[in-house]
Amino acid sequence: MSAKIDPITRSVVQHRLSSIVKEMGEAMLRTSYSQILNSSRDFSLAICDTGGRLIAQADHIPVHVGALPWATLAVEERFKDVAPGDVILLNDPYHGGSHLPDLTAFVPVFDGGKRLLWTIVRAHQSDIGGATHGAYNPAATEIYQEGIRIPPIKLYEAGKPREDLLDLLALNIRNPREFRGDLAAMLGAAHLGERRVSKLFSEFGAETVEAAIEAILDATEQQTRAVVSSWKDGVFYGEALLDDDGHGRTDIKIAAKVTKTGSDIEVDLTGSDPQSTSFVNSSHANMQAAVAMAFAYLIDADIPKNTGALRPLKVVAKQGTIVWADPGRPVTLCTSHPSNEIVEAIIKAMSASCPDRVMGGWGRRFRIAIQGEDPRNGRNFIWHMFQARPGGGASPGGDGYSSIGEWHSVGGLKFGSIEVAEVRFPLHFRQHEFRPDSGGDGQHRGGLGVALDMVLETAKPAKGNTAGDGARHGPCGMLGGKDGEPHHYRLLSEGRAPRVLKTKEVGIELRPGDCLEIRSSGGGGWGPPEKRTAEARARDVAQGLVSKAV
Repeated sequence: MSAKIDPITRSVVQHRLSSIVKEMGEAMLRTSYSQILNSSRDFSLAICDTGGRLIAQADHIPVHVGALPWATLAVEERFKDVAPGDVILLNDPYHGGSHLPDLTAFVPVFDGGKRLLWTIVRAHQSDIGGATHGAYNPAATEIYQEGIRIPPIKLYEAGKPREDLLDLLALNIRNPREFRGDLAAMLGAAHLGERRVSKLFSEFGAETVEAAIEAILDATEQQTRAVVSSWKDGVFYGEALLDDDGHGRTDIKIAAKVTKTGSDIEVDLTGSDPQSTSFVNSSHANMQAAVAMAFAYLIDADIPKNTGALRPLKVVAKQGTIVWADPGRPVTLCTSHPSNEIVEAIIKAMSASCPDRVMGGWGRRFRIAIQGEDPRNGRNFIWHMFQARPGGGASPGGDGYSSIGEWHSVGGLKFGSIEVAEVRFPLHFRQHEFRPDSGGDGQHRGGLGVALDMVLETAKPAKGNTAGDGARHGPCGMLGGKDGEPHHYRLLSEGRAPRVLKTKEVGIELRPGDCLEIRSSGGGGWGPPEKRTAEARARDVAQGLVSKAV
């Protein structure tokens, strides 16, 4: 391999790799079956090398991408005899996965007889089996109650599908048609990436591409260290709290001790509370992803988010804590919680080191999944609520984005078209608009959450599950900014008193005509409220974002 690569070739290879993962994402969006993928875009793409290094990614779901190096290492450890045409599949949190709903497909890329890279697709499935519909089980006390576990397996061997394994997987999932369609989309996107990377090898030569990759990672590290070096040295502390675990524990602490020395950062999470009996635990790969996310949000936006950018970062954690559960513990909520709280604790700590880069807290995830029968066609359906996205945190650059989503996705998850949702599912959206006064006050205001009223138009009762957090603790304000308003969800049902929905419930009876009254949280404010300009406050009132001038 050449020791040096000219900057033009390096740039061309870098942009080609970036365009490849973006094209893979477009293929996923256009070919997947379920609304969770082709509408809400709950998937991510990446290219890793055989050493588990993240080479390129598309801007989709940060918590997905940050865990993919660990999944790649699990595949490398399991299989030494990978051949062209093989496809590896996994989802198990204790084999490099983050949580069971995230299925990950790996396609190897060869040059001649040498395997050099993997093209990877991770996509959230609308169901993964287990005790409850929709892949989230608030009642789970062990991972076996959460869904089917898939360690690294060969789904295709030398281009031939293992039909027995495909049948096994589909048989254990409630919506096999959607599952098969989404899996086919994943494999198609991964193979598209393989073809594009192979073409890159043929154009430039594998040795040149490999040399360019090394130069890309080194340059990214250099850029990142230059940014980190400008921050204040010291030891800094931050904490965040989970509302509860759904099993009686409340105010579960995630603690971050961040040591910044020169161009190096160490994040120590060992002070976090012990693990839970419920699904609010984090897997190891997910914890690593959450720390990487927090760090990525603090460095320059135009620095490529690859392994080079993470070289200054060291993570210290203790198994048996809420951020790194023992094998067998349930972890399905982990990509949302405690991921958001890990990010929040780190950002709070770093507010004393780089205050001009931190932002107010982003909304926490509070999902609802409904299983029922569509009276228009007699088919069973599973619907996941991606509407009513919470607000984003304010920053030194200005007010937070409204209805943008949570810290673990920072806008990568979309709320789909209301009209399309009503066509696909027996639902009527009576209201979906910004929730006034939900954003935290500050020099810059947090983004607004959403007020949603949604009516169930089934002919038979349906079942609902909730999974999330943030009804007790709103997104944090930063540097004097105020917290955003917490979530507030209610079930309105004729003949029954209105009741507040908990963030972790299973088996909620939903009758035809019931209304879900959703009020999602706003983002945290940034900076002292007294520094907000009179013009900004007048504009807030005029636009209906706040109810009255302060």
